[in-house]
Amino acid sequence: MNKNTRLNLLIALTYSVTLIGGMFLGYKFLKDQGFKVERVAPLAADNNAQKVEDIIHIINKNYVDDVKTDSLKHLPIDSLLHQLDPHSIYLPATKASEFAENLEGNFEGIGVEYYILNDTLLVTNVLREGPAFLAGLKQGDKILKVDSTHISGRSLPRSSMIGKIKGKKGTTVQLTVLHAGNQNVLNIKRGKVEVSSIDVAYMLNTETAYVRIAKFGANTDSDFVNAIKVLKAKGMKKLILDLRDNGGGYVTAATALANQFLAENKLIVYTKGKHEPRTDYYATGGGEFEQGKLAVLINENSASASEIFAGAIQDLDRGIIIGRRSFGKGLVQEQFAFDDGSALNLTIARYYTPLGRSIQKSYKNGYAAYQHEIEDRLTVGELTASQIKKKDSVKKPAAFVTQSGKKVYAGGGIQPDVYVKLDTAGYNKFYIALAEKKVLVDFVFDVLADRYTPSYLAQNINNFTLNDTDYKDLLKYIQAKKIVIDYKQLIAARPIIYNDIKVMLCKYHLGDAGYYKAHNLTDNVVKEALAKLQ
Repeated sequence: MNKNTRLNLLIALTYSVTLIGGMFLGYKFLKDQGFKVERVAPLAADNNAQKVEDIIHIINKNYVDDVKTDSLKHLPIDSLLHQLDPHSIYLPATKASEFAENLEGNFEGIGVEYYILNDTLLVTNVLREGPAFLAGLKQGDKILKVDSTHISGRSLPRSSMIGKIKGKKGTTVQLTVLHAGNQNVLNIKRGKVEVSSIDVAYMLNTETAYVRIAKFGANTDSDFVNAIKVLKAKGMKKLILDLRDNGGGYVTAATALANQFLAENKLIVYTKGKHEPRTDYYATGGGEFEQGKLAVLINENSASASEIFAGAIQDLDRGIIIGRRSFGKGLVQEQFAFDDGSALNLTIARYYTPLGRSIQKSYKNGYAAYQHEIEDRLTVGELTASQIKKKDSVKKPAAFVTQSGKKVYAGGGIQPDVYVKLDTAGYNKFYIALAEKKVLVDFVFDVLADRYTPSYLAQNINNFTLNDTDYKDLLKYIQAKKIVIDYKQLIAARPIIYNDIKVMLCKYHLGDAGYYKAHNLTDNVVKEALAKLQ
């Protein structure tokens, strides 16, 4: 498999197996970061040379390891940081702001998800009780103008279209929208919009609940407690906790969540670095789900705080870990802010699971190799093999042993207790072409969204499929997008094409809950978890 084919396959897999909402640019920003704390230390830096000096000073005082910084002084900031580790990064002001908003669980704006359809900004979701909702903006509205700027039909970059809508709390944005053929002008006062870090929480059956956590933010613990209390009232005795594609967040958020599952005085994780003394995090007891069967789902994109949580559950024999080897990020960052709004996220420590495992994968081959490591797993068959032999990924002969006698290993991420391969059936060149050109998403919003109602989808979510008219219109739509239909490949890919359309339609009309209820019906990892919890 050549590099381009592998990359295209990864694009197609990502398109199908992750939240379709990730294809919208709305109020969710998932970042691959991991923080112990966010300690604001404003620093003055009048120019780039001065900022490099300040960064080197911070490195000397706080970096996790010894560094010879003399050789770094004449490098650009990004190159300088790449000499340290892949997770020490510099954030320009706008990126630093987005990062903070994401982890804090709120942002300032109007509370809307968007999708660019045929060069028009389509409103795909309006957050209930948010500024846009209160002003009367509705799902399905097409935004024609933002203040005095026409944005519809101009092929503007996504950032230009969306960036004009976001803004500071208290300021007003005027939107000209098209609704049911009529133009309306709405004046929307921007405000703080709170976003739960829990994507969905619902009962899969009479005893088993499913909860998906998108990130470990400031409010994850309280969001989880609120969700779990509702589920308990519905009869929950077993839990499937989905941390797949969760890129991390605050260490303290991960430990607070682990505390909901672990008995008092159980060690959850510890951190230490050259300038950071060992810090132990213990469970305090009294959690909402200390008893009851637990399955934690992970994959190659589960990183940082997700791995802290999964490592604690695995080391302490509290639950079963199902899926594929996690990302392998065992470094802890701290943020140092500059007066111009930019920030340095610097690695200050490593974290270790209760048994003393560091799960950080190697970065000795450089930044570029590290960035392609997940693709390499696909190349060698690790993600798609029928069975993976457990081994120590850093070639250490000794295993760590849990109290029950289970062997677990350090380095390279968390190996699941139960491996479930990535199902690539039907992922052929034709499907990849549809994915790359977003044809199925466009078809849902352009054609199907008005054909089906939320009530119909909710009642028929288990057995919904495209009818003959839908299928014929899909073929016409594909051809109109200048894609040649290979009917042999179409037939092979039809199950995942139909499923993608179904979950996207449910996402549009029923929100995140609808998406996951539809997606989980065919999710092999969820099926395996249900079987193991019997």
